[in-house]
Amino acid sequence: MKKSKTEGAAVRPALFDRIFKPRTITLSNGHTVQQPVSRAPFIAALVIAVVLISARMTGFSFKILIERGNQLGYILGRIFHPNWSYFKGFWVEADRANTMKLMTALMDTIKMSIMGSFIGATLALPVAVLCSTNINKTRPVVWALRILLMIIRTLPTLIIAKFASLIFGLGTYAGTMAIIVFTFGIVAKMMYESIETIDMGAFEATESFGANKFQAFWSACMPQILPTYLSYCLYSLEMNIRAAAILGYVGAGGLGILINEVIGWRDYESLGAVLLALFVVVFIIENTSETLRKKLS
Repeated sequence: MKKSKTEGAAVRPALFDRIFKPRTITLSNGHTVQQPVSRAPFIAALVIAVVLISARMTGFSFKILIERGNQLGYILGRIFHPNWSYFKGFWVEADRANTMKLMTALMDTIKMSIMGSFIGATLALPVAVLCSTNINKTRPVVWALRILLMIIRTLPTLIIAKFASLIFGLGTYAGTMAIIVFTFGIVAKMMYESIETIDMGAFEATESFGANKFQAFWSACMPQILPTYLSYCLYSLEMNIRAAAILGYVGAGGLGILINEVIGWRDYESLGAVLLALFVVVFIIENTSETLRKKLS
């Protein structure tokens, strides 16, 4: 039998071991073993050096952190004593204006998240199919779409919302468009990775009976990926609720406008009330979403 070129050849030591020679230890029976030099001290020194250089370049200082720490405690103390007038308006006439302002902004955030998540996830599914190498054999199309998705995922949601507000004007429409683009990029990426792991036996069998690719995918592959797809949609909705809360900073509507307003006035008690309302909504949506995802899985 013919031996391979690498068979019986000595394993070439790593660069570290060639620089820092292992120590030879002689055992009591006369045999010798090589004890390599530990890499841990060098890795620790490298990490410390990188941290110190980064601190130097960014101007980070523990002294400033300690000196200004009392300001953080002061602000948090006011935030954790929320302005309850934002919630008393349901039964107190004098506080109704604050309550309506909060509820309107909160509902805008929820509507933007739901609408943006639905449209973005719907558009993502066919693109994810076209990005899957086991379904689409046209490599130029696959890689062009994957590069497009990579570019979309690179853009932060706030930047997308800023462009949308310049194009479509200020308000919730711009925020919804930003969430659509963000959801489209995330769901399409996760879905084509999931599609490439499915069992293709049923798909190939359906094609052999004369079905086209769409018919074969819908009948053979869709039942396999549907629970995963719905799970990704719910997960995107959770993320978008949080993202939509800050889109108002660039004029895209929702709670962000109210948060920006109360921070500008240094009204931290009102900020606490807004964040409390957001926390309750996110808590309800997350728990509902988690329950639905468990049922789907």
